[in-house]
Amino acid sequence: MGKRLITQNRGRGTPRYVAPSHKYRYKIAFRQFDAREREGKLAGEVVELIRDPLHSSVLMRVLFENGDENVYFAPEGIKVGDRIEEGVDASLKIGNVLPLSHIPEGAPIFNIELRPGDGGKFVRTSGNIAYIRAKEAEGVYVRMPSRRTILINGDCRAQLGCLSMGGKTELPMMKAGVAFYKHRAKNKRWPIVRGVAMNPVDHPFGGKQHHPGKGSATARNAPPGRKVGHIAARTTGRKSALKDQLKHGKEDKG
Repeated sequence: MGKRLITQNRGRGTPRYVAPSHKYRYKIAFRQFDAREREGKLAGEVVELIRDPLHSSVLMRVLFENGDENVYFAPEGIKVGDRIEEGVDASLKIGNVLPLSHIPEGAPIFNIELRPGDGGKFVRTSGNIAYIRAKEAEGVYVRMPSRRTILINGDCRAQLGCLSMGGKTELPMMKAGVAFYKHRAKNKRWPIVRGVAMNPVDHPFGGKQHHPGKGSATARNAPPGRKVGHIAARTTGRKSALKDQLKHGKEDKG
């Protein structure tokens, strides 16, 4: 009998595949939205720029004038010694934190809250950016990096600017060792061996023929040893515009 599939081993949660939480030191979230921020602003200074294995962008440590210290995502163009403001009266400057209702239309933002006071949930990956599209009585319309526009409560906060490290994915790896250590930082296995390149005892798609040899669609309730490929797929194969037209034509006639 063959070994466990790699996907099975990963799901088992052994130290080989579990995320190295001991390396992840910072949880990024805004300060509590207290009375000082609701009525005015709180200023701070960037005292350090930080690299963390968990986050793809650079982080910045901010020391506020009331003695509080917090770690935020660093926008593009920020440097040590810059001033950061947080609150409804904060100025329109990169890195500052304001409620969406106080940010003008067309402004670039990131690290957007989903609910007021949750610390930030959207647009937290390096180089990503969202835009304020419109303001209505029911909330603020924000255009996400996916080009989808969503409606968010105007009391939710966001940072101004664009997240740092936007060109990180454009840098060439140059050699396999760099890619290995890149994945190792997050405890990911690399390189990944294709299932068709394995033996039949090691993977359902294995064998000499170098193709699955059977349909790659798999039932949702399939046993663990077979649950690879397109799991519970709605459709498989290439989509044909002609087939779609014929289908819609039949439906219209019916």
